[in-house]
Amino acid sequence: MMRPSGDQPGRTDLSVAAVRASETEADHPLFTDPYAHLLLVDAGQVDLPASGPGYSAARTKWFDDYVLAAGAAGLSQVVVLDAGLDTRAWRLPWLSDAVIFDVDEPAVLAHKTRIMDASDAQLGAKYVPVPAATTGDWPKALREAGFDPNEPTAWMAESLVPDMADDAVVTLIDQITLYSARGSHLGVEVAEPHVAQTLCCHRWDVRSTDAGDAMRRYHRDHDNAPAYSFLHAVLL
Repeated sequence: MMRPSGDQPGRTDLSVAAVRASETEADHPLFTDPYAHLLLVDAGQVDLPASGPGYSAARTKWFDDYVLAAGAAGLSQVVVLDAGLDTRAWRLPWLSDAVIFDVDEPAVLAHKTRIMDASDAQLGAKYVPVPAATTGDWPKALREAGFDPNEPTAWMAESLVPDMADDAVVTLIDQITLYSARGSHLGVEVAEPHVAQTLCCHRWDVRSTDAGDAMRRYHRDHDNAPAYSFLHAVLL
C-alpha cells in the first residue's frame, strides 16, 4: 500500500476505512467496525460508498476470521504490517493475553491512536503501535517495541503485497521468516502465484483461497472478483 508523506492517512487508508464504515451500516454486515467513521470524520472524509464493495468487505472478513483462528490456536502475538486504519485491536474479541503490534508510517499510527484514545473504545488486547515504514528497517523497530521473535506470531499483510515489486516481496518474506518461531502463522493477500511458491521454499505450509471463493462464501457478488488470493501459511 503506497502512501504520500504527510500528517494524515493516505487515500487508500481512508477508502478502506470508508468501506468498513459502510459495511457496518449495512442491513446484514459481514463485520462491524464502529470506529471507522470516527477515523474518517477527523481526516475530513465523511462521504461513504452506497454499500461496502464486495471484495473489500470480504477481504476484511477473511482476515478477521484468520487472526481469530490463529488466536484460538494459541498465538497471542500478532503483527499487522501496513496496518493503516485497521481497528482490530479494539473491535475483535481477543483473549486476555493478546498483544497487537501495528506497523505503519508514523503519521498514520499517530492519527489512529489519537482518535481511538479520545473515543470511548475499549481495547480488547494490548496495543503497541510501531511507527516504521515497511520499506525501511521495520524489524528493528518491532523488536525495540517489545516483539519476541522466539514466540510464535500471527502475521497479517492485508493489502500490502499486491503493490510490491517481486524482489521486495521476497525481501519481506525473508524478513518475516527470520523473525518467526516455528508454528507462526501468516495471512497475506496476493496477486501472483509465485508468492505461495516463495513461502513454500521458506518452509511455510500454505493454503490458498481465491478471492471469488471467499466472496461466494460470504454471500457477496463474485462475478467481478479480482484475480487475487488469500494465503494462510504456517511455518513448519
